[in-house]
Amino acid sequence: MFELSQKQKLEFEENGFLVVDKLIDEDTVEQLRESFDKLFRGEFETGITPDEVNWQEATGDPTRTRQICNGWKADRTIATVVTRADIGKAVATLGGWPGVRVMIDNVIWKPSQTRELAYHQDNAYLAWYTPSELLSCWIALDDTSREGGTLEFVRGSHKWHHSKPEGEFHAPEDYKKYMHLAAEREGVNPEIVHVEVPKGGGSFHHGWTWHGSGFNQSAHPRRSLVMHGMRSDAEYDPAHLSEGTGPIYSRYKRLGDNALDENFFPVTWREDGYRTPEIQKFLLQ
Repeated sequence: MFELSQKQKLEFEENGFLVVDKLIDEDTVEQLRESFDKLFRGEFETGITPDEVNWQEATGDPTRTRQICNGWKADRTIATVVTRADIGKAVATLGGWPGVRVMIDNVIWKPSQTRELAYHQDNAYLAWYTPSELLSCWIALDDTSREGGTLEFVRGSHKWHHSKPEGEFHAPEDYKKYMHLAAEREGVNPEIVHVEVPKGGGSFHHGWTWHGSGFNQSAHPRRSLVMHGMRSDAEYDPAHLSEGTGPIYSRYKRLGDNALDENFFPVTWREDGYRTPEIQKFLLQ
């Protein structure tokens, strides 16, 4: 069980991110690695295809980072981690929220010699729901290093002015370009921090924190699982469903109301003790 200290909360508020040494144990790391292998081969345990499948073994560009979104729907091992109540509580606590639900997860695999992921701010893509806030938990499945293309944060950048999405996300020519432009507008020299943790460690980051990752120059892969959390009281914003990632996730909007269906955006922790009941049923099937 993971629990935040007061010192960690203050560090997050100041920096816009928090690096931690351990979120999952070695057995869980190995189980998740096996699930990654299956997902990128197109083997979906539950029979459900993830919402975004951006790389598959037979057709994927070997120079690009492999990514799948909402692997939890396809694989119960991934779902067990993504829906953990203690991680949900940590995300809600850092966000100052009454609770948290899973917005999406990211299954990310950066093999040796694969290219960059562009610097961006997650919240810039999320106008389709309101309050359009996000806070993420990133879990490393391999020991991470600067050379290995680990996650990078810009300290304090969650306090900068908000920017609109720009440029190519996968394998851009200059993965720091739009972050540097934002830093120039702020009149600051950006301080980049590389997340270097053992496997099982990871980080939390604010939805407005600038982040990205560089070329994997090492001989080893860099795999990670990310839980992106939204407020438990968030709902669809019908005026902005076509913006950002809205065209993908507005498919779950119900007729007649703006409620986010818990079957697709489950509540993993709420301060009154509530948790989507179907989570446990799904994990035990």
